[in-house]
Amino acid sequence: MTQVRIAIAGASGRMGRMLIEATLKDPEVVLAAAFERPESTFIGKDAGDLVGSPCGVAITSDVSAGLAQADCLIDFTRPEGTLHHLQLARAAGCGMVIGTTGFSVEEKAAIGAAAQSIPVVFAPNMAVGVNAVFKLLDVAARILNEGYDVEIIEAHHRLKVDAPSGTALRMGEVVASALGRDLESCAVYGREGVTGERDGQTIGFATVRGGDIVGDHTVLFAGIGERIEITHKSGSRMPYALGSLRAARFIAGRKSGLFDMQDVLGLK
Repeated sequence: MTQVRIAIAGASGRMGRMLIEATLKDPEVVLAAAFERPESTFIGKDAGDLVGSPCGVAITSDVSAGLAQADCLIDFTRPEGTLHHLQLARAAGCGMVIGTTGFSVEEKAAIGAAAQSIPVVFAPNMAVGVNAVFKLLDVAARILNEGYDVEIIEAHHRLKVDAPSGTALRMGEVVASALGRDLESCAVYGREGVTGERDGQTIGFATVRGGDIVGDHTVLFAGIGERIEITHKSGSRMPYALGSLRAARFIAGRKSGLFDMQDVLGLK
């Protein structure tokens, strides 16, 4: 068995540590490199020490050199950092799994352009369970296509910087597509004051930020006399890490292409 060589961006962050832990436990992959910003106090330290399992891979700020030793870079950092890493990965011919959210339309187009040269898995949520929910939402929306108001409620920790979450937005896109609507035109992201009666064609979003909530998402279909709720709750970040490794294995050996977790899981 040939192991997939994994590089991890933002190694000392919450997701970085979870990715390191998952990688060191997965016999089908091997940690090849771990990156941090040049000013980080973790530069030069053993990446495995972050999770209590020394592995001999030193954290570095030299991304280009690290990518030369890797098959796939997994990145859950910030849009600006991810896009910089994407160009370095493209130059190195290294695949990439992108779990970062908060990209603009133009930035998403840049990811698509890079995927013409390298394989990229780009998804708003890497958890297998969440992607199963995406599929369930498509089915539910097609059945509940008349007489039901749709509201999406998401909650995350106090440190999350974008809202609504990428996962919530993707849920909205899935439902809107199934209903034959354009999310950009029908989304309502906040209500205050005298708003008037609810427009039945809209899809509402509500955002909660607080504490250390990893990630909760609920899509509510509210009809007359009944409510249907489809919910996913994350108890830790490990599902995101495990899904990311599954994505890395999926693109191993591929030359190029833009994929999401629905491709990885064979749900399309």
